[in-house]
Amino acid sequence: MSDKILLGHGSGGTMTRKLIENLIVKTLGNPTLNKLTDAATLNLPSGRLAMTTDSFVVTPPVFPGGDIGKLAVYGTINDLVMVGTKPFYLSLAFILEEGIELELFRRIVDSIAEAAENVGVEIVTGDTKVVEKGKGDQIYINTTGIGIIPDGIEMSPERIQVGDKVILSGTMGDHGITILACRKGLEMKTDLKSDCAPLHRLVNAMLDVEPKIRVMRDPTRGGVASVLNEIAEQAGVEIKVEESRVPILPQVQGMCDLLGLDPFHVANEGKLIAVVPAESAEEVLSAMRALPEGKDAAIIGEVVAKTEYPEVFVETEIGTTRILEMLAGDQLPRIC
Repeated sequence: MSDKILLGHGSGGTMTRKLIENLIVKTLGNPTLNKLTDAATLNLPSGRLAMTTDSFVVTPPVFPGGDIGKLAVYGTINDLVMVGTKPFYLSLAFILEEGIELELFRRIVDSIAEAAENVGVEIVTGDTKVVEKGKGDQIYINTTGIGIIPDGIEMSPERIQVGDKVILSGTMGDHGITILACRKGLEMKTDLKSDCAPLHRLVNAMLDVEPKIRVMRDPTRGGVASVLNEIAEQAGVEIKVEESRVPILPQVQGMCDLLGLDPFHVANEGKLIAVVPAESAEEVLSAMRALPEGKDAAIIGEVVAKTEYPEVFVETEIGTTRILEMLAGDQLPRIC
């Protein structure tokens, strides 16, 4: 086998078959995937089915703290668990650029296998295409995930009430600043890395304490600001954030100051925002802080009013107030 991906690897012929059998199935195989049928047949317990899909185009494909394979699995799983879903299965489709090193592809498939095992899901179907050199950027991945929402879990912005607390699970902006620094070759005398991580354990711990959590979202593209504005608009509420309570690493704040970026707009890949009833917020926070992925969690604000003109505002550390707008453009392209 060549040490590079060739157009023939996407032809559907012998080379494709060998790539799938000798690398993908050998690494990701399970009884369902091993059949290599046109469609997977799945067994699911009864309940409400949840399904999500996402595409991953990050450059570079390998970065401090993760890679595009890990990002694809965790990103899709996190979308499912944000509505309380127990994930079961993933699909996995690759678009590869002719000429990429086979070793890079092997490393990414290994990472996918490790991530899938970590969250307890199976890759059950997929696809592989190869595009001509210069018509892609090494590797793109599309995933679809499905799972079941347990009885008694019903998250919706319509359930939000005045007085509810807003919790952020950790430091914001780590992923976006890591990708930016890696892409631009910026030297950083720190150990900053992407926060790419699964959130299923954290969500389970939170729901064990408070099954009536109003809503959860992961602040990926558009960052914390975009998610809070989406929640405010959907719920018809005004949200107040206290800047002094928002966790952020000094090196992320420093890079944002240097480059003129608002850290509220920078992407995260292993964080969540939850709106929680006031009476259980401290108990939920304690459960989150007991886990590594929630050790820096903080109550950063609260819902202050029902309104026809939803907005999010920040009380700054110097005592002023500013409106927190949703990200309007493309601050950092191709970060996930």
